[in-house]
Amino acid sequence: MNSVPFALDTSRILPKMVRLLCALTLGLACVSISAQQINFRPSPGDWRYIGGDAGHTRSTPLNQITSENFEDLEIEWSWNDASFGSTPPRSTPVYANGKLFTVAGARRHVVSIDPNTGETLWSFREPNTFRWEYSMRAPWGKGIAYTEIEGRGVVLIVTPAFFLYALDAETGKPLEDWGKPVPLDGFEETGVVDMIPDLVQDWGPWLNSGQEYDPNIGIPLELGYITNSSPPIVVNDTIVVGNSAEQGYNQTRTENVPGDILGYDVLTGEFKWKFHVIPRPGEVGHETWESDAWSYTGDVSSWAPLSADPELGLVYIPTNAATIDFYGGFQPGDNLFSASLIALNADSGERAWHFQMVHHDVWNNDTPTAPLLMDVEVDGRTIPGVFQATKQAFLYSFNRETGEPIWPIVEKPVPSSNVPGEKLSPTQPFPTKPAPYDIQELTTDGLIDYTPELREEALEIVADYQLGGIFNPPMQKDNPEGLIGSIWCPGELGGTNITGPPAADPSTGIIYTISRTNCGWRTIVPGEERDILLERPTGLTIADYAVGMGTPNGVRGPRGLPLEKPPYSRITAIDLNTGEHLWWIPNGGTPRFVQEHPALQGLDIPPTGNINHSALMVTPSMLLHTAIGDDGQTPYMFAINKETGARIGSIESPGLGMYGMMTFEHDGKQRIVLQTPGQLVAYSLRLD
Repeated sequence: MNSVPFALDTSRILPKMVRLLCALTLGLACVSISAQQINFRPSPGDWRYIGGDAGHTRSTPLNQITSENFEDLEIEWSWNDASFGSTPPRSTPVYANGKLFTVAGARRHVVSIDPNTGETLWSFREPNTFRWEYSMRAPWGKGIAYTEIEGRGVVLIVTPAFFLYALDAETGKPLEDWGKPVPLDGFEETGVVDMIPDLVQDWGPWLNSGQEYDPNIGIPLELGYITNSSPPIVVNDTIVVGNSAEQGYNQTRTENVPGDILGYDVLTGEFKWKFHVIPRPGEVGHETWESDAWSYTGDVSSWAPLSADPELGLVYIPTNAATIDFYGGFQPGDNLFSASLIALNADSGERAWHFQMVHHDVWNNDTPTAPLLMDVEVDGRTIPGVFQATKQAFLYSFNRETGEPIWPIVEKPVPSSNVPGEKLSPTQPFPTKPAPYDIQELTTDGLIDYTPELREEALEIVADYQLGGIFNPPMQKDNPEGLIGSIWCPGELGGTNITGPPAADPSTGIIYTISRTNCGWRTIVPGEERDILLERPTGLTIADYAVGMGTPNGVRGPRGLPLEKPPYSRITAIDLNTGEHLWWIPNGGTPRFVQEHPALQGLDIPPTGNINHSALMVTPSMLLHTAIGDDGQTPYMFAINKETGARIGSIESPGLGMYGMMTFEHDGKQRIVLQTPGQLVAYSLRLD
């Protein structure tokens, strides 16, 4: 219940003095000094966080692999996850203390891998529970957290069943004298924390239920459900844990548990604090939940990874929307802290500052990637920045210490909803800089126009939809206008999303975002109509409406082609010292089905970019990204000139790398590891 204004303490005064002295004596060198503190790399060869560093820059100082020798890379080894149950390639390995660590399979096995050979050294799996069986996020684990306790390497993992484990990095065994015993068969006596009791201990619906806690079940489904998809993050002496619920498009009932943020002592596993993501009476933001909606609804989870500034002692929490996507009539108000970026004091859980990027979100505009931290030089001032890429193709920019926007963010009027009972916010926040890095409105000028016939067919298709901008409201299935639905851009899979986090170069202050041009549509239907399709819905009270028709993949264009003009995805370089775009390029080549489409034969189709996101990483001499190549079907890793966007090299890969890649140095050799479907692939140079 720590939603109180931030109070300065002495632990934050010294870092300010250091930055001031740096600015007075060293000028621009301040940027590199602060960046090194954020990176928190005991060794330049480490990759201790899934984003490379605590600020998730997905960058490396290693330079054994350069733009000159990039095309000499060879596959040294691959690690296959088949024995653990193959899952989508979302888990970025961590390298620390001479070993690689990752998670694999729907059971979220923790795995240690030999960095020289790719051999599995040990694995750990949690015993089965109903909580795991029900988790909709089980296959989506993004990795582990690594720390050291009294000189001992420790791997931290949050499981789909919402247990927190501390494992010895050498053996994979649960840590002794850490956490609390779990009274279930097969569970260890130590090295584990059941976090649900800490989550619900002061939550009214649980206290009023009168039920006895069952650690196999966790939260009864009539009250809510909690799970997890991202690792915790260690900030000094505290482990900070986020969470997730069922996907909002699979929710139909108004009750749920709030996704409160939890803090634990890194030395003992003892519970330290909880931050209420849905403010209670007397807490900041409580008034944004009208009609007592705060008391019964939930979600507002932080399923994306967290970032941190250990020097400031702050952790940065990106959140998603409240319960049920596309309809929020049962929870009127702006619904703070949904669709927000929250900075918390990691030691106490107190709120330092926050910013809500979408008021009363009904577009599934959950914040999909970790905030990115680096210092920038704006108008001669060194600013400790935090930057949040979004599905909306907005990049929100803040001073990470104070929360002050680096450039003004203005509230602009947006359309109202015609859905009975729905009351949208009359305004939404629009950054003045940087400019959007993908389209935010589909107009007739933006429709496919390779040929007059295709354009005419596209016009006929969109005539059945309500076109609009970024905050075009969802429509009822049987609406008075007689339309199929409304289209907004970017849609759920557009802009920045989970499978394509940005990367940045702390030495220059430039960020590289990958985005998809995807205009989506959804139509809402009566809640009962959707509810009967769910086997185990969460909650008791069926909402008036829930998502029905529509698809996150957007409106199907003429003859199976995309509805929008290309590029279908792009990479944009943005200078965050000025807020200006430097360049953009298509993300890879033109898809094969476009190249071979009968209606396009004989036409000169420029590179359109893939119809997906991909992985990014920054090195001292190049930007790396993964994509399907110019033949429209072969996956590659590409090297890009960071200053111009020109392609300077390519290497064929055994599968399309998505979400992330990483690099490390072990025994004097740098390796790059790609996440591809079913395997990790390590590239290196021949050094003999």
